[in-house]
Amino acid sequence: MDDHAKVQIKGIREGLLITVRNDDWSEAKAALQEQIKEQSEFLRGGRLILDVGNHVIRAAELGQLRDMLTDDGLALWAILSNSQVTQQNAQLLGLATRINKPSPERTTHTIETALTGEEAVLVRRTLRSGYSLQYFGHVVVIGDVNPGSEIVAGGDVVVWGRLRGMVHAGAEGNQDAVVCAMDLAPTQLRIADHIATTPKQRGKPQPEMARIVDGQVVAVPWQPKTK
Repeated sequence: MDDHAKVQIKGIREGLLITVRNDDWSEAKAALQEQIKEQSEFLRGGRLILDVGNHVIRAAELGQLRDMLTDDGLALWAILSNSQVTQQNAQLLGLATRINKPSPERTTHTIETALTGEEAVLVRRTLRSGYSLQYFGHVVVIGDVNPGSEIVAGGDVVVWGRLRGMVHAGAEGNQDAVVCAMDLAPTQLRIADHIATTPKQRGKPQPEMARIVDGQVVAVPWQPKTK
């Protein structure tokens, strides 16, 4: 079993759920460290929920794990475990030990009208010069993105404000990614491996969407779709 099979990472409402699938804790911890190292650029800034299953983990080990994640720019928020000892040790460190999850009975039937969401991070602030926001999913910013700041996203980037910094959407090669802003004038705009040259601002700023069309990044008016 490779490290990717031993450790599963997915986005949920409360944050990023990391599930460890290994009977030996030392091997599971090593696999977790390797996955964190590989994906740290896109996990940075995320709130982590670690599901350790039946592993019995001492408070000192949990503290070391939390410190390791903190050093990588990650915040350990909760420990999920079937072990009461592990739960008590997590609580001693101020970590949550449960999240709101639907019961299995409620998840056996899919509601046809439900919409499937995707992993995204919401930032309610202005990104000032020197600030770097990196995330493996979509990024939504309610505020301005100033010159000297940057956003790197595995998916789309949506800015409810003025986009003046550097932005890279679809950073893992997703050429369907888009960049939307109320005022789109970045210092550099990239989608996947395509780089756009920002034209001079003409007239009154308007909401725009940048996307790849015929191998080039183009910007078009950002308008809601109508039937």
